[in-house]
Amino acid sequence: MLTTLRFLWNATRGHRLQPWKSDYVRWRIETYSGLHAEQVDAAAFLRFLVKERARLVHFLIWTAKVNRVPAK
Repeated sequence: MLTTLRFLWNATRGHRLQPWKSDYVRWRIETYSGLHAEQVDAAAFLRFLVKERARLVHFLIWTAKVNRVPAK
């Protein structure tokens, strides 16, 4: 859980209370969904979260597993 929160904290740097304004988050939504980054506003961000919630949870679990593996 801590790894998930750390990822979200880092991904929304500078826009903690308005994550849809984060350039990184907008870019990730654009590359994943095809929605242009300029079109990502609060409503589009929330629609994306609801529509892709299962995949987002899977992604966050994956990032936690990746971060737990010790580097060689």
